[in-house]
Amino acid sequence: MASDKNSPPERQSSVQSGIQTETRPLIGVGVLVWREKKLLLGERITENQSNCWQFPGGCLESGESVIECAQREVLEETSLRVKGLRHFGFTDKVFDAGKHEYITLLVSCEYSLGEAEALEADKCVGWQWFDYKELPTPLFEPITNFISQAAVAQKNTSAQCDLYALHCASMVLPDASSGEHK
Repeated sequence: MASDKNSPPERQSSVQSGIQTETRPLIGVGVLVWREKKLLLGERITENQSNCWQFPGGCLESGESVIECAQREVLEETSLRVKGLRHFGFTDKVFDAGKHEYITLLVSCEYSLGEAEALEADKCVGWQWFDYKELPTPLFEPITNFISQAAVAQKNTSAQCDLYALHCASMVLPDASSGEHK
């Protein structure tokens, strides 16, 4: 079948148990947790040993809202409770992490209670609070993608954006669930 430049790219398909399925990107949720003007980042352990810094987060589960996912992931990975959750943005560039491709939705919130612990030691060395203007490097690819996208949207020529200003300008959503996964 011939493809023109206006047709969507072909999707890979696989056959499992006699059922043909398309391979589609998974939905990841990254959570910016603010404590005053500091952001929580964890040192992500990668297969190729080139660790990078990431926000808490993970895959959206079936039947789960983005906000429920954000609360669950922060609690499961760090033991922290959060409040004031708000939709923050997304990355529209698919990136490859291991065996899957992801699109990342971002949620921003405030620290509420607890001390950050590395509860998934096989995935994260530890959690630290960083001034939002002095984030460590290298950052996890979706974070870099979002910062670049936001800088363009803010017409900032330095390829940086003011994450805290974006957080403050975002509308806090009505109270979500208590954070317990259903």
